[in-house]
Amino acid sequence: MLMITDDAAAKITELLTADGKDDKFGLRVGVSTGGCSGFQYMMDFDTTREGDEVFTNQGTNVYVDARSLPYLEGAVLDYSSGLQGAGFVVSNPNSSGSCGCGSSFSV
Repeated sequence: MLMITDDAAAKITELLTADGKDDKFGLRVGVSTGGCSGFQYMMDFDTTREGDEVFTNQGTNVYVDARSLPYLEGAVLDYSSGLQGAGFVVSNPNSSGSCGCGSSFSV
């Protein structure tokens, strides 16, 4: 299960609205090989596909494909803004290490 914080759900909704996307769209979160630690997160606006797990908070959907799901099991998707910048952050209990940029991880 992927948990979506209220801040992440609100930001996803805000961005979808700004892009003119209807309620069929959500945020797709996936994992691919690459990055300096072996795996990296991918995020994009998309609609649901066959085989997706759908996670919802405040009416906002996040889609995860079956291949990525084991890597995201128990993870938390949050949105953070501060002096160092703003963006979505994945807190992943399956990660055994990550790079300095925070966008890639190892298991």
